[in-house]
Amino acid sequence: MAFDSLSGKLQNIFKNLRGKGRLSEADVKAAMKEVKIALLEADVNFKVVKQFVKAVEERAVGQDVLNGLNPGQMVIKIVNEEMIKLMGSETTEIVLKSGGGITVIMMAGLQGAGKTTTTAKIAGKLKAKGKRPLLVACDVYRPAAIDQLKINGEKQGVPVFAMGTNQSPVDIAKAGIEHAKANDNNVVIIDTAGRLHVDEDMMQELIDIKSNVSVDQTILVVDAMTGQDAVNVAQSFNEKIGIDGVVLTKLDGDTRGGAALSIKAVTGKPILYAGMGEKLSDLEQFYPDRMASRILGMGDVLTLIEKVESQIDEDKAKEMERKLKKAEFDFNDYLENMRQIKGMGGIGSILNMLPGMGMGNVNTSDVDMDGAQAQLDKVEAIILSMTKAERAKPELLNPSRKNRIAKGAGVDISEVNRVVKQFDQMKQMMKKMPSMMGGFGKKGKFRFPFK
Repeated sequence: MAFDSLSGKLQNIFKNLRGKGRLSEADVKAAMKEVKIALLEADVNFKVVKQFVKAVEERAVGQDVLNGLNPGQMVIKIVNEEMIKLMGSETTEIVLKSGGGITVIMMAGLQGAGKTTTTAKIAGKLKAKGKRPLLVACDVYRPAAIDQLKINGEKQGVPVFAMGTNQSPVDIAKAGIEHAKANDNNVVIIDTAGRLHVDEDMMQELIDIKSNVSVDQTILVVDAMTGQDAVNVAQSFNEKIGIDGVVLTKLDGDTRGGAALSIKAVTGKPILYAGMGEKLSDLEQFYPDRMASRILGMGDVLTLIEKVESQIDEDKAKEMERKLKKAEFDFNDYLENMRQIKGMGGIGSILNMLPGMGMGNVNTSDVDMDGAQAQLDKVEAIILSMTKAERAKPELLNPSRKNRIAKGAGVDISEVNRVVKQFDQMKQMMKKMPSMMGGFGKKGKFRFPFK
């Protein structure tokens, strides 16, 4: 998961600060020296690190902090605020024309960054907001790029305009806008060609499109896993064609996170979205304050709530509450709950959003996320090896049935017994706490079942 290494190091540094009753200027400087090393190892731009450490130190060595009741926490608060400032302070949306005008968005980026998939993801986001997007296929060089856009567009329920590979990208873009006018589309998203590296041909093509078509927003897609290279690419694109915002992809991967902490400071352009997976739904609005909280191990409850809301249907929640109250919870419901966890990005994604999982309490980098996810997959295989009757009536599970299920799932019978025992324990707990599933208001909005 992105930032795990950086997050773990920062949490250890701040844990030591919090353990001190009072702080000296030397304590702060020593801690910030460690922070500097951690940020550089995370591939954050050197100049950005230097400015960040200087800003934190200047604020942290003030008498109000050092002589305060809890100086360690004050330093952490300052680091959090400066990190938010580093990433842009405010959340930035794609600027769309109001009224009857067509907003033209041009997507740019290198090959392998996930530009074509991200183009379809953004179209889906805009459609969900009530817009009528049209995808325009202008990548006439990469094999199957047009087909990829068509397939993803169909999955998102968004039309795709294409003219094959024998037309110039400029002509396709112009024709696409005319098509949008004729078909009542109010957003046109142009998927342009990428290259393996920044070159003059690619830049000239983008310049030509912008010269012939009135582009309102130019959005650059960069791969977060390339670290400082992603920042250099963003800087190069901004200098040569001008960009309005950035989408960081693969932030769910094993990335050091430097790009997220450097791009805004180096280019002056905001990060609009973060790609958190390969599915078309795996695109998150980029919130600097939430990202800073994740990095510092403070959790991201608001994003978790939004994920819950997107995964759980209000009617299903009410039905689940009714079942729990009447002790009718079965393996079908158990399976549904596990699939909802998967839909929210898996155990690792959820843990990283929970407050208290860092800052010295639990270091998520020490948790075996892969093992936990593998265990969930094993449980799913066991439940799917049951018959419909067995899932609906767990009391039917006698030893012979459990043996058959174990063979079907490819596990030892002890694994089946463990799942059944865990299910029984969960069912008993849920019976005692039905209000846990009553965390939905009248409009289906999630609220915590406790205060």
